[in-house]
Amino acid sequence: MRAVVMQGLHRPLALETLPDPTPNAGEIVVKVGRCGICGSDLHMTEDPAYGMTAGSVLGHEFAGEVVALGKDVEGFVTGDLLAVSPLKSCGHCPACVTGEVAWCEHFWLQGGGYAEYAVTRPNQCVRLPKSASLADGAIIEPLAVALHGINLSGMKTGDKVLVLGGGPIGLAAAFWARRRGARAVVVQDVAPFQAERALAMGATGFVAEPDDPVGAAERALGGKADVVIECVGRPGLIAQAVQQIRPRGTILLLGLCTQPDTFNSFAMLSKEVRLVTSAFFHRQEYEAALDALCSGAPEPRHLVSDTIALDATPERFEALRRRTHDCKVLINPFG
Repeated sequence: MRAVVMQGLHRPLALETLPDPTPNAGEIVVKVGRCGICGSDLHMTEDPAYGMTAGSVLGHEFAGEVVALGKDVEGFVTGDLLAVSPLKSCGHCPACVTGEVAWCEHFWLQGGGYAEYAVTRPNQCVRLPKSASLADGAIIEPLAVALHGINLSGMKTGDKVLVLGGGPIGLAAAFWARRRGARAVVVQDVAPFQAERALAMGATGFVAEPDDPVGAAERALGGKADVVIECVGRPGLIAQAVQQIRPRGTILLLGLCTQPDTFNSFAMLSKEVRLVTSAFFHRQEYEAALDALCSGAPEPRHLVSDTIALDATPERFEALRRRTHDCKVLINPFG
């Protein structure tokens, strides 16, 4: 099969030919139909904290068709269309049974979507109904990540929400916040590239004034935010969020930052700010994201800015390191 393979840290990806996968007992081989390029994939090729090395095949946001079943696999047949959750787990411990698979002792992240075929396990798969496309299946994961954060934030109907970062996770958070009844949802970025997309996904405002981020957000929201959602993952943004939140408000961290960060804890304490961190999602939230797509919600589909062929992936991957109008780029390995 053809696959786009990591060549090592700080090196471009490359298209290679690898052996076709065969399923072991309890495994499924999926013909990849669509796979999203995630911002964390870009980080994985630059930051050793993620543990990715030469030979790794990235891609954890994918959907496709079942083409082979290992021994003892039940509940699926060849030809089924699936979305694949990237949260690998044993499937039978208490955490897995309740849908909180990120806390399974055997938890790890699924990759392999930058290829024509990928191997996964049945407990990670959700069958796609006829109302959902393969492209829909590939955007369930970022929607679920954002929904998990919104659920943890304690956001209430009528709240004013500020989202820092206009990438896919930030835009998905804006979608859920508005869908869950936020009175105002403003997305803030350093560039205006995603302004139109943010409004299409439900945001009530978009600001890009890097010289005055605090004032710009307050003007757009009509005051301090009840909830600030940090979706960038860069040092300095927690400190900024503390300035932007009202007393006893909530700052939610969704951005992945592997670098040390500092902020004035007294400024946070003096407001009695609640700091909440969010990672991954529950299976029920993954299914809820699919339900939103199947119910006809058009907003999440605005995440997808382009679909490319597998052989175009290395060049486009490098281009995504620079801020452009691109948002979620999907790979079609057989396109």
